[in-house]
Amino acid sequence: MLGEFKKFAMRGNVVDLAIGVIIGAAFGKIIDSLVNDIIMPVIGRIAGGLDFTNYFIGLTPAASQAATYDAAKKAGATLGYGTFLTVTVNFLIIAWVLFMIIKAINRVSREEAAAPAAPPPPPSREEVLLTEIRDLLKARG
Repeated sequence: MLGEFKKFAMRGNVVDLAIGVIIGAAFGKIIDSLVNDIIMPVIGRIAGGLDFTNYFIGLTPAASQAATYDAAKKAGATLGYGTFLTVTVNFLIIAWVLFMIIKAINRVSREEAAAPAAPPPPPSREEVLLTEIRDLLKARG
């Protein structure tokens, strides 16, 4: 059983998947930073200097009086729609980047498939002679 598991775990597809998950996690952190540190502050500035992470609705009186989302969460139940908005923008950016990557891969694949095949090499001297002999024999017979 251990041998079967080792054989399964070391197959190319499983290793490729593991590498993809690790790279995806790192890519997710890059996108999180891009959204939280670059894009959302610009959007917040355009919207009047607002910080989206502090958009929330307090569901208890104490949470409603809190100044920040973190304080509201500590005070009681809250709906953090600013955080949801940030995560949604994050998802849209990841989806767009992946769409562009897949589109580029498909374009390259189509170009490779559409590339004309190399012309066949010219026949060797022996093939030319054999063809001539064949044609002479057909003409006689």
